[in-house]
Amino acid sequence: MIHDQRAEKFRQIVENKFQIYNSLFMSLPYDKMTNIGMLLPFLYEESRIGYDAGKTPEEIVEEFFKNHTDLQTEEQKLELLFKIIQYIERQVVLFDSIEDAAFPNLHSESDSGTVTNLFERSFQDHKLEKVREKLKDFSVKVVFTAHPTQFYPSSVQRIIQDLRGAITSDSVTQIDTLLQQLGKTPFVNKEKPTPIDEAMSIISYLRYVYYDTIGELFTKIKKTFGNGHFHLHEDIIQLGFWPGGDRDGNPFVTADVTKRVAEELRSAILKSYYSHLKYIRRRLSFRGVSEVLTQLSEELYGAIFNGKTITAEEILKKTDEAERILVSEHNSLFLDLLINFRDRVNIFGTHFATLDIRQDSRIHQKVIDEVFAKLYDDTETDDEEKFNRLIQVSEKIDSGNFDDIVKDTLLTVSQVSDIQQLNGLRGMNRYIISNSDAVKDVMNVYAFFKVCGYKDEEINMDIVPLFETMEGLANAENVMNELYHHPVYKKHLKKRGNQQTIMLGFSDGTKDGGYLKANWEIYKAKEVLTRLSEQNDIKVVFFDGRGGPPARGGGKTHDFYASQGKTIANNKIELTIQGQTITSIFGNKEQAKYNFEQLLTAGVENDVFKNAKKELTEKERALIIELAEISYKKYSDLKAHAMFVPYLQEMSTLEYYGKTNIGSRPSKRGNGSELKFEDLRAIPFVGSWSQLKQNVPGFFGFGYAMQQMKEQGRFEEVRELYKGSDFFKTLVLNSMMSMNKSYFPLTYYIKNNPKFGAFWNVLFDEYELSRDIMLELTGFKMLQEEDPLSRKSVKIREKIVLPLLSIQQYALMKIQKGEGNKEAYEKLVTRSLFGNINASRNSA
Repeated sequence: MIHDQRAEKFRQIVENKFQIYNSLFMSLPYDKMTNIGMLLPFLYEESRIGYDAGKTPEEIVEEFFKNHTDLQTEEQKLELLFKIIQYIERQVVLFDSIEDAAFPNLHSESDSGTVTNLFERSFQDHKLEKVREKLKDFSVKVVFTAHPTQFYPSSVQRIIQDLRGAITSDSVTQIDTLLQQLGKTPFVNKEKPTPIDEAMSIISYLRYVYYDTIGELFTKIKKTFGNGHFHLHEDIIQLGFWPGGDRDGNPFVTADVTKRVAEELRSAILKSYYSHLKYIRRRLSFRGVSEVLTQLSEELYGAIFNGKTITAEEILKKTDEAERILVSEHNSLFLDLLINFRDRVNIFGTHFATLDIRQDSRIHQKVIDEVFAKLYDDTETDDEEKFNRLIQVSEKIDSGNFDDIVKDTLLTVSQVSDIQQLNGLRGMNRYIISNSDAVKDVMNVYAFFKVCGYKDEEINMDIVPLFETMEGLANAENVMNELYHHPVYKKHLKKRGNQQTIMLGFSDGTKDGGYLKANWEIYKAKEVLTRLSEQNDIKVVFFDGRGGPPARGGGKTHDFYASQGKTIANNKIELTIQGQTITSIFGNKEQAKYNFEQLLTAGVENDVFKNAKKELTEKERALIIELAEISYKKYSDLKAHAMFVPYLQEMSTLEYYGKTNIGSRPSKRGNGSELKFEDLRAIPFVGSWSQLKQNVPGFFGFGYAMQQMKEQGRFEEVRELYKGSDFFKTLVLNSMMSMNKSYFPLTYYIKNNPKFGAFWNVLFDEYELSRDIMLELTGFKMLQEEDPLSRKSVKIREKIVLPLLSIQQYALMKIQKGEGNKEAYEKLVTRSLFGNINASRNSA
């Protein structure tokens, strides 16, 4: 019933509004675009009917030109196609804005997964005290990354924010004006953004969205669960930050960049305090209080603009002084304003978000090799002996004696203590190691601190291994067991409160092992590492490297965390958020608050409301293992197919990602001219499948594994697993989401390609098999039947971008045939990436 009501409301306030406001595009004064709005529906119809009839994108676009225009030259046709792309890009922005504006009307304060719902449920079940107990030391941490999956330049993002407000108030005049501005504003960055640009873009979200959102949510939780004795700790919701600190594969992130970003984060939070204090001072104009707050305001100003320093403790001291006067002399009037300000200082300190350092273990090994060779004139010693000797070093080595990456790594480590002094220990306290699969990968980082002059007791950093490949996940238990027993590391862990953060990478895990295998291996690794950590009296925190789409660990995030049972440590929920996920899920106060609540309550529910469906029985576990192995074999065979990489190179948009200027990081690892599978970055890899509307990483092998069970007469076992296990059910529903965003008719023409036809058929057969068997498993009549709002949203978005996809494929076909203006067609492909990715929101 609620689903039906929401679907009807969605039709009224999203679909209908889009139809109405979309008509405003018809009269906009775009350069030479006056008739685009009339032509676009014809291209959509030609595409829809054409693909159903098995026509190629080239045939569809050429028939569009012939039937609906009088254009003759290639130049004229190309100009029209570019204008259509521009038009569709702006339609996507309009739909995003309408959907975002509708968010508060489609979700309520008492929805499942909200703080209010958690309180009501715990009250009814007499579990309020258990919830309060859990909230005392539980926390959620969202880490913002600079991974390039968002195409909107900051100028367009600002228009989107204004447009959302105008749509909320149904101001047609303002919407019309903003759409005109949108029509004249470039959607493309002329140059790649620098790491500083990326950092500043996300810092603006910190200031204008998360400062208020997290502060208000903190107050809400405190008031909802408060009982006079309940104390809510300020770290319950934390923010992490990678832009400017994540140098994995990004040569443009240097020690200087890291230092500058740390300064910008500090400056941003002090500016937020200064603005907040302005508002408070308008109310707290009382004698004594006013003078204290004015002095604090001046000290903040000096710290922001005049190079002075101020600590969080100093800000709190002044706040406490103002409170004493307010309580003793002014009847506690407006005390809640002061308490609210103090809460935010406790939450954000002078750091705003914790800046992490991240680098690849292979780069670290190169640095260690060079440092060791310089110190001991020895290149023969094995890796283990190297770090064991270097962690005994007590003298600081001179980074000036090295070049490039070695020098920069040492400078980065050397400045950690300086950043901690200004931003506080919460400002920087983690070093993350990509591609971890051995003890040396962690100990090498400890060695960096020693050769940079830190004494053991001065290393105020958590060292975080990131296990992401199948090999890394398989080695995780042995690596952590050895680390927990290494005398130097054991001592370091004790100093860090016997807490170990372990990061697990969904994106590269899925790329390496396929969807089902990767998710299961990560689940298993969490169980094993939980058990191992408990045996060693270590509090383990799992940090999930999750992207937007299911193929990179995204999808239904609340369901994913709520589905993990008691065999997995639940001390904290920590995950990465990137690109479109920042703007689409955490992009404004209403959405951010709702989704922070969803994460928080998922973790609390796991401990307080035990659910048998979360605990896997031995029989269920054995079946998942069987399914995962079958799907892994199927996916591995696909990866090993001689056409796998050539197909992506020649038939997809993979080669064009690097030309979009959306991120500072190169689109592939390695410098070789020949593209290897291991060099593919997860984002362009998943994104290229998405542009083809095939979304292979989100389902391939999953359906095949279930079909094998069916052929063995064991499908009822799979059905029981789906009904009985929240974990497995979430995987199935997320995979169905990936398939719902697939559209194979777009590339039917490839099945006749002499080089790639057989390979395309392998993909298509698996898609049809997976779709059919998952529908049979769930009893649904259509994909995403259980989530009508998402299904409707996807349907409209797919309709908007279908002409865009036709243009993209048309251009790719021209390039493959070597026909016409190759440079122009390549630009057409690159440009068509933007609207399609933005429309997909989570890319697959």
